[in-house]
Amino acid sequence: MGSRPPGPGAERAPEQGFASCRDERGAMIEPGVDEKVAFLRRPESYPEPPLRVEVIETHMSWVFLTDRDVYKLKKPVRYDSLDFSEPELRRVDCAEEIRLNRRLTSDVYLGVVVLTRGRTGALALDGPGKAVDWLVHMRRLPADRMLDRRILAGRIDEASVRPAALRLAGFYADAAPIAIEPERYREDLADGVRHDERTLGRPEFDLPLARLAAVAGDQLDFLAKHSALFERRVLAGRIVEGHGDLRPEHICLVSPPAIIDCLEFSRALRILDPADELAFLSLECERLGNPAVGHWFLQGYTDRTGDRPPEPLLAFHRSYRALRRARIAIWHLTDPNTRDPSHWRRRAREYLALASPA
Repeated sequence: MGSRPPGPGAERAPEQGFASCRDERGAMIEPGVDEKVAFLRRPESYPEPPLRVEVIETHMSWVFLTDRDVYKLKKPVRYDSLDFSEPELRRVDCAEEIRLNRRLTSDVYLGVVVLTRGRTGALALDGPGKAVDWLVHMRRLPADRMLDRRILAGRIDEASVRPAALRLAGFYADAAPIAIEPERYREDLADGVRHDERTLGRPEFDLPLARLAAVAGDQLDFLAKHSALFERRVLAGRIVEGHGDLRPEHICLVSPPAIIDCLEFSRALRILDPADELAFLSLECERLGNPAVGHWFLQGYTDRTGDRPPEPLLAFHRSYRALRRARIAIWHLTDPNTRDPSHWRRRAREYLALASPA
C-alpha cells in the first residue's frame, strides 16, 4: 500500500510543496487529512525507510505499519465520547495513550512523534518547522503472536496464555480501588443497558426486537434483584481503572506479554470491575471459537488475587458486554463511509445472539 521512493526529479518536490501549501497572501495553509495520509504512506517519510508501508484505517485513526514500527494518526473527528477535532486535543490524547498503555506493556509504546511542516511546505516526522499534528509511535509486535490469531489458528494452550493472564491479574491487584457509591455504580450499568437497547432498537437497523427486549429486560432485572452482589464488589474495593477494551486482538503472547490498545479517550469507560473485563475477554474468545481461553485468564486472575467473582456476576457482565458490542457494531451503519454495512449488521446480530440472559 506504500509507494516506492521517488525517482529522478524528486529534488523539485519541496518547491512544488511550497507553491501548493501557501494561500494568496503567502500564509502557510494547514495540511488536511488527505495530505498527511499521502505523506505517511510513503516509505521515504520515515527515519529508516521500509520497503513498503501497510495502512489500516479505523473510525478514529489511520495506522501506518513499517517493518519494525507503528505510527498512529488520529482523525479530526468528534463523537459523543471523544473529541479529536483540534490538533491540541489529538496531542493530549496521544500522550494519554502512551501513558496508559505503558501500564501493561514493556518497550512497546515509544512516545509521541510530531508531524511538522517546514518553511518550504514539506511535511516531516520530528522535522523543523510548525507542528501540524502528532502521532503515537509504537514498536511493531509479531502478528502471529496475537491472541486472536493464535485462537483462530488453533495454536493455543493454557501454558502459553498463563504469563499474560498473570500480568493482567497483577495489574488489577496493584490498581487503586475507585471510590464510588454502590448505587451510582449499579445505576451507571443500568443506564448503559437502556442506551444500548434504545440504539439497537432503531427501526432502520432491522434487528430482532423481541430478542433485544428480552436480553435488556433480563439485565435490568438482574441489576435490581441482585443489588447486594454489586454492592459487595464496590465495598470490597473491586472497582478499579482498568484497560477498557480487553479483546484478544489486544493481547500479544510475547515475553514479557504485551496488552495494548486500552481505551484511552474516556476514563469513565475504564472504571470497572475486573470481573467485567474478564467476562468481556471470555465472550470474545468464545466468539472466535475457544471459550476455554477466557477460563484460563479468569483462573490466572483468581490465583494471583484470591478473588473469585460469583458465576452469576460473570454471566451478567458477559451478557452486558455482548449487548454493548452489538451496539458498537451497528453504530458503523450511521457512518456513510462504512465499507460493507452488511458485515456490521451480521456482527450485531451475532453479538445479540451471544447476549444470553444473565
